[in-house]
Amino acid sequence: MTASSPPSASKSGALPDWLKWLAIAGLVYLLLVAVTMIGSGFKAAAGDQARTLFDFASNPFAGLVIGTMATALIQSSSTVTSIIVGLVAGGMPVSIAVPMVMGANIGTSITNTLVSLGHVKDKEEFRRAFSAATVHDFFNLLSVVIFLPLEIMFGFLEKIGGWMASLFVNADSMSMGGLNFIKPLTKPLANAFADVFTALQNGLGLPEWTSGALLILAGIGLIFFAVTYIGRLMKTLMVGKAREILHSTIGRGPISGIFSGTLITVLVQSSSTTTSLMVPLAGSGVFRVKDIYPFTLGANIGTCITALLAATAVSGEAGYFALQIALVHLVYNVLGVVLIYGVPFLRRIPLVLCEGLAKLSAERKVYGLGYILAVFFVVPGGLIVFTQ
Repeated sequence: MTASSPPSASKSGALPDWLKWLAIAGLVYLLLVAVTMIGSGFKAAAGDQARTLFDFASNPFAGLVIGTMATALIQSSSTVTSIIVGLVAGGMPVSIAVPMVMGANIGTSITNTLVSLGHVKDKEEFRRAFSAATVHDFFNLLSVVIFLPLEIMFGFLEKIGGWMASLFVNADSMSMGGLNFIKPLTKPLANAFADVFTALQNGLGLPEWTSGALLILAGIGLIFFAVTYIGRLMKTLMVGKAREILHSTIGRGPISGIFSGTLITVLVQSSSTTTSLMVPLAGSGVFRVKDIYPFTLGANIGTCITALLAATAVSGEAGYFALQIALVHLVYNVLGVVLIYGVPFLRRIPLVLCEGLAKLSAERKVYGLGYILAVFFVVPGGLIVFTQ
């Protein structure tokens, strides 16, 4: 009789679960360090000219496009929004960052749309899968159509985010109050990186901004690394539990669907993973698009956790603005769900559009390919050219 495997390791050679959780804690620490590095590096590289570096994105449509294309290419809204938090901490105006986080929502939905192409051989299966994937796209596009003009005219998301940030931040001293314990943990390693790049700059006789630029690039690289491996580890630990939650809640009403979508996204640290889990189930006919729709909205809310976590790494005056943009991301996604899903007429629009496009794409695959290229690359590129 052979000995059974240890309960913490599912297969021979696999890391025990406690070690995976320890690795996740270490990666979260690296994420916080990386955000600190980006903010410090941006200040060092730009100095008093920080604001002028973002003239290219002073047009909100350009900011929207940057967020969309960056997320579509990187395949992680968590990574992009964490980088945005770091840039805001370094001096990027919140007004420029708001359209960027809106764009990140659009860009992240390309993943599940690409996953649906795996069902392309069976016409009916592809129709269901493509419809389930693009309902998320159309919801995010509709959110932008509604909220971006309002933000341009009134700046209401920026104001709400600022008010909420002031509840956590001491408005007089602009210090992060109870969150200040993060700074002593992250500063030593961030400063060590800065010292290495400064020494390199001085040793090679490079321009003064070089060390700051290298610190930014290193911070972005660390965010990529941390978010990618947090996601991978969380999937191995939580995807089985996520599937159990999914099967027990989908189809039991919109509130249940939204809540489970939020919870699963927090567990697996990836809205792309959450929504992509649904596509094969829809393609095989296990769930209807109508059932999946609220679940994908919860994924939008759950993905905000990474940016909120990243904001805790920043202190001082910059900490207020970093927290503000992270809260803007949360408020934007919550308001989108409340308004669009709460109003029957608006709720129907993504469903009608995704089902119509899915029918066309099932008959002629070129429509589906054209849609992906147009929404995520051609139209954003054209907007940048046109608005400049």
